[in-house]
Amino acid sequence: MIEHGRLSRTQEYLLAVAAAVVTANAYYIHPIIGDVAEHFGVSDTRIGLVPALNQLALAVGILLLLPLGDRYSNKRLTIIFATGQTASLALMTVAPGFAGFTAGSTLLGFFTIAPYLLPAYASKRVAPERLGQVTALLTAGVILGILVARVGAGWIAEHYGWRTVYWIATSLMIAVTLALPRLMEGGERESARVPYWPLVFSVFGIARKHPEVLLSGAIQALNFAQFIALWLALALYLTAPPMNYGTDVVGYLAALAAVSILSTPRLGRWADKVGPRRARFILALVQLAGISLFYPLGGSLWGLVVPLVLVNLVGPGVDVTGRMTFLLLAPDLRTRLTTAYVVIMFIGGGIGSFLGTAVYDMAGWAGVCALLVMSTTVLSSLCWLGTRLGK
Repeated sequence: MIEHGRLSRTQEYLLAVAAAVVTANAYYIHPIIGDVAEHFGVSDTRIGLVPALNQLALAVGILLLLPLGDRYSNKRLTIIFATGQTASLALMTVAPGFAGFTAGSTLLGFFTIAPYLLPAYASKRVAPERLGQVTALLTAGVILGILVARVGAGWIAEHYGWRTVYWIATSLMIAVTLALPRLMEGGERESARVPYWPLVFSVFGIARKHPEVLLSGAIQALNFAQFIALWLALALYLTAPPMNYGTDVVGYLAALAAVSILSTPRLGRWADKVGPRRARFILALVQLAGISLFYPLGGSLWGLVVPLVLVNLVGPGVDVTGRMTFLLLAPDLRTRLTTAYVVIMFIGGGIGSFLGTAVYDMAGWAGVCALLVMSTTVLSSLCWLGTRLGK
């Protein structure tokens, strides 16, 4: 089906679709978090543990499992991890209590490795001058998955109940898992002679030798933390007094992320020309401007549209440019460099998941907006530092 060697354009797009499906699973909770909390009878702070533990388990899973991509076939690993995701989603779907639902979500995070294997897999099969474009395409697939998950989950939960969301998600994962053996070509050399634990611990040594990945990881940790915190808090804010909207409205607002699907590939090509570090700093400044508008415009649904469009336009570009700073390094290191980057990123996501709901519970929408402004200010400062270190 797929031409051996370089990726065909068809394969690039199919991999982006697969990335969308396997990524979506962590984001169905965003618009329906209030419904799930009400169903299980837990507080806003406690329901935040579901996405927080999912993100932290993902960081652990990436640390322990993603380095295997430098040892075993990416095709084999992707199929195994997708199967683990499917089983975890099934547990969430039928869980009778909050503990079982949280356990399923945590296991789901641990097995969500495929979206982070795919960029390393693709980077070995594209010409260097197309790396930014293909990385951006896969990122656009991830954005599509997040978009469909949040929009679809909000609408489906409003009309058919939140459990229906997870029945559909499980079915989609079964379809993707069955398709992966034909979608991904094999032919990769495996290095089983490398012992497992030295391979895992080598991530720390490699990261120390390439401090760029640590800085990029810290920047993306902040970027991802504020993304998660924003959407969880926004779902609680919009569905509570005085706003009193339904989960479908939260999903409709999430549809604004569609602008990212159009902008991210173009930002990748632009970053190929101007350089990833300079591009990242410019994008961070635009993001800071957008974040600063959430409080003054947050009193109305239409007012929220302006900052949401700005943030969705440039936020994924910060991730793309961050990955570009290290994906041009030696091919045999890329999976482990990606491991370090994504582990740091999802530690940030776990912290953001908890803070988004906890700060909203304590200080409301105003407190969340203040948290986001502080976070983006630090992010922009680190991006500026990256332009200095890159010279």
